Amino acid sequence: MSTDRIPMTRQGFEKLKAELEHLKTDVLMDVEKRIAAARAEGDLRENAEYHAARETQAILLERINALQRKLSRAYIVDSLDIPPDEVGMGRTVVLRDLDTGELEEYTLVGAGEEDYKANKILVSSPLAQGLLGKRRGDQVSVSVPMGTLRLEIVDVRIAE
Repeated sequence: MSTDRIPMTRQGFEKLKAELEHLKTDVLMDVEKRIAAARAEGDLRENAEYHAARETQAILLERINALQRKLSRAYIVDSLDIPPDEVGMGRTVVLRDLDTGELEEYTLVGAGEEDYKANKILVSSPLAQGLLGKRRGDQVSVSVPMGTLRLEIVDVRIAE
């Protein structure tokens, strides 16, 4: 198991904490009621409802454990501690691909906030790691699984 610290914004931390609480209090209680009801029906060897509820419980407990591990390793990053024109967590960065001229916009976020459809990428991703600490106007080469990207940082701003 990794003991690396996980950077998060306060919002991301609170979102994961709320999900954990919901799973532990609401969802797990419902699953336990389903198990009890199925157990009350008698013979468990051929009781499909019982076995399905136990499987759901196992999956749920693994998710709860994963959230607890993640939260225990989290540390809060305040994006206001980073200079306003520097790429860091909680910043939106506009990039120009130097090979194609295309513009892309990404917001660097912590665990629990990633949303790839909305271009919110983890600060630990290869692209984000290659951009951290850079400033508006910098040109960078970033190694990603598909190869090397040559990028120019067009704009950096605090994420909304």
